[in-house]
Amino acid sequence: MIRFGYSGMPDTDDDGAFLDGLIERGYDAFELAFVKEFPWNLKRCATFGEAAAARGIALSIHAPYFAVLTVEDEDRSKQCLAAVEHTMKLAAAAGADIVCVHPGSRNDRPAEQLVDLVTRRLEALTPKVEHLGVGLGLETTGKTSGFGTLGDIAIFANRIPFVRPLVDWAHLHAISRGALTSVDAFVEVFRFLEANFPGWMIDPLHCQFSEIQFGDQGEIRHLPYGDGTLRIGNLVAAARLMDLDLTIISEAREQTSTETMYAELRQALSEPLNRPGRPVASGLVDFPEPLRVVPSGDGWKPADTTRPLVLRNIDKPFFPDGYTKGDLIQYYASVAGSLLPHLADRPIVMSRYPDGIEGETFYEKQAPPHTPDWLPTLPVFSKERDGDIDFVTAPDRDALLWLASMGCIEMHPWLSRRDSLEHPDYAIFDLDPADEATWEQVVVVAGLIRETLGHLGLTGYPKTSGATGIHIYVPLDPVHDYRRVRRFVEAVGRLLFAADPDDVTMEWDIPKRTGKVFIDHNQNVAGKTIASVYSVRPRPGAPVSTPFRWDDLPDVHPGDFTIATVWDHLRLYGDLFAPVLRGGQRLDGAEERLGLE
Repeated sequence: MIRFGYSGMPDTDDDGAFLDGLIERGYDAFELAFVKEFPWNLKRCATFGEAAAARGIALSIHAPYFAVLTVEDEDRSKQCLAAVEHTMKLAAAAGADIVCVHPGSRNDRPAEQLVDLVTRRLEALTPKVEHLGVGLGLETTGKTSGFGTLGDIAIFANRIPFVRPLVDWAHLHAISRGALTSVDAFVEVFRFLEANFPGWMIDPLHCQFSEIQFGDQGEIRHLPYGDGTLRIGNLVAAARLMDLDLTIISEAREQTSTETMYAELRQALSEPLNRPGRPVASGLVDFPEPLRVVPSGDGWKPADTTRPLVLRNIDKPFFPDGYTKGDLIQYYASVAGSLLPHLADRPIVMSRYPDGIEGETFYEKQAPPHTPDWLPTLPVFSKERDGDIDFVTAPDRDALLWLASMGCIEMHPWLSRRDSLEHPDYAIFDLDPADEATWEQVVVVAGLIRETLGHLGLTGYPKTSGATGIHIYVPLDPVHDYRRVRRFVEAVGRLLFAADPDDVTMEWDIPKRTGKVFIDHNQNVAGKTIASVYSVRPRPGAPVSTPFRWDDLPDVHPGDFTIATVWDHLRLYGDLFAPVLRGGQRLDGAEERLGLE
């Protein structure tokens, strides 16, 4: 889908009449331009948002121009951040998906200094806005004196869950001295976006469009559409070729320019589209970044890879709901940007279902003989084998596609990485409800663990198991061995059992667990694995192990997230497990409080 609208303010207090007027012109998006001040309060935004939602119009809000992130002065920076925060709260009230913010100016400062400064600003903003479900769209700069290339924005989007790229195509055209004059040029930008941002973050991609005059230093001034060399038709053609959804906001100063853009957009949408191959997925799910495949021998090859990767039996049913192996492959292709950092440099145990979840299943540690040469393996010494096991790894999207094509529904990574295999970089509390235990008990025990970790000076991050339980990860610096991490989890578990024996059990005898939630501290053992965050689980509906906010614990249920529904959650909150990758915690203080030597 390609949405189109413009940036401005309604010219009437009659919201229905204004929005109906947009629809009559064919527009289905609108950006509230709060560029100089805040003319509306929360209640006014909510009223407008309800009317827009009822008509299917996507809203965004442009923050004030002064609300930038690169200000050195601390007092002025607080004012800027307060303005960004307020804009995001207004956007949440209006039901807007994204807020547009200009990152700011360089002022001859080195890139490293600016990245550090903006990161600190965003981290200060995080606790105030991360719960809102609104994306902070950092707009690409149009001048060499500005800060905010797509590379800059990628850094922040990978660190701060709610940051999004917001592409101003006129700015990119200006900063590249007029390079965006062909469909191929737009395709190259899309390829950069796909390589540097998760698929759910850029599909749909929020962007702005206008005509611009530029010079050696970039943007000079806006022009009426048609007076320059930037064409919206090329953008639309490229998006169709890449199968990307867009929301395009006209920033033209003249209504006639916006109307001309829209006419050209409609013409581009009507042109015949010749894309190679076919979709790998069944069509039952609207996945971000749809993957297309072309025939190759007895299988199919992804159209956008140069590797000798052949996917077989892509139409084979894998789930009783009708989802196919192709849907599994497409899911992992779409979630790759978020999943891969959590698999990086870890040995992976494959949980294989060659004929789907109702067929034979087995775990596979040793990389099979037909593992492709381009897929790295990681040798780990095994005492039982008195030799190495070559585990597969997942360094990139093609590796995920190969694993899914092997019928690997679940991704089971180690708790430690290549360079510190004896030292896990997180502890895991695996909450497994036994027979006759309820989900409400799982929620109670998860809340107890959160509270206990807080008293111990630690932070944990929850995710649904994708089955019937909850996993809580405690990020760690990789300095403690497995024995020590396991002992810590066991000590907390026994403390909780003493406090709440009606809900918690540590019993190894399965019949004695009945009606309680089992805390399995033995998941924290070298070689033991657990389904990764964003892993599909082999159950009807294709559920996904998905992180959630602690504040949502009372409202989360096991089946909330599937390969079809997880995308809205990601777009709202980003990768809530990103902090797990940063470690930054040690057990020493907690062990002292627990009386552990």
